[in-house]
Amino acid sequence: MIELEDVWKVFGTDELAILREVCRTDPNEALLKRLHAVIGVAGASLSVRKGELICLMGLSGSGKSTLVRLVNRLLEPNAGRVRIDGKDILRFGSKALRELRSRRIGMVFQSHALIEHLSIRDNIALPLEILGVARTKREDRADELLARVGLSGFGDGRISALSGGMQQRVGLARALAADPDILLMDEPFSALDPLIRHDLQTQFMVLSKDLNKTTIFVTHDVDEAFRIADRVVLMRTGRIVQTGTPEELISNPVDSYVERFIGNTRLRIPKDTTAARALA
Repeated sequence: MIELEDVWKVFGTDELAILREVCRTDPNEALLKRLHAVIGVAGASLSVRKGELICLMGLSGSGKSTLVRLVNRLLEPNAGRVRIDGKDILRFGSKALRELRSRRIGMVFQSHALIEHLSIRDNIALPLEILGVARTKREDRADELLARVGLSGFGDGRISALSGGMQQRVGLARALAADPDILLMDEPFSALDPLIRHDLQTQFMVLSKDLNKTTIFVTHDVDEAFRIADRVVLMRTGRIVQTGTPEELISNPVDSYVERFIGNTRLRIPKDTTAARALA
């Protein structure tokens, strides 16, 4: 469904010159300081199967959020290929790109970005309104999704009346409104209390599998990644260090960085992962 091939994203005043330099030599801290450059993603290659839930994991600044934004060209890669269903989206013009973002890809951020003056129902239905769907149909779809995320009967209410967890459910419902094939989720639950976060993880796992969505989920939380993911992609300074199932990362970390990152998770994740997947 999604393929990234040797994708690079650097930030600076002359990105092409920076890219040539960092590809030619070891991009150490001194070099990046001299170039006034930041490496967002460095030579990333990744394939995501249809219906698979991938977690991008790593420390702050590891490139997780940058990578997920390259999938729908919210950021433009400096080099490489990004394909969806075999089509190179870097060749898409503005019309094809708008179609891709509005119909095939839904995105959920940590900040809910909901509109205060609209009802909860209208917030969810907004993507369908933009697509020109008739009011009755988009309201019916919004009510269907409210039921899916456990908020039946809240459609006429206001965003300000909802808790943080409820608002994030509305954000998820809005991302699903146009029935996209792909969900991109950037730390959607990180600001929530632990119990609410756990409940939303469980609900999302069930919902994602039930609707057969292909999902890239960004998190810095090892427990969250290992609980919900089919596969985990661990990043460091823009590079993909290791990709595998939670069990593979636990049993066969490729280096000391991976081993330190997962830490004591190896003592308790397999049982929790098995239970969570059985629930899903």
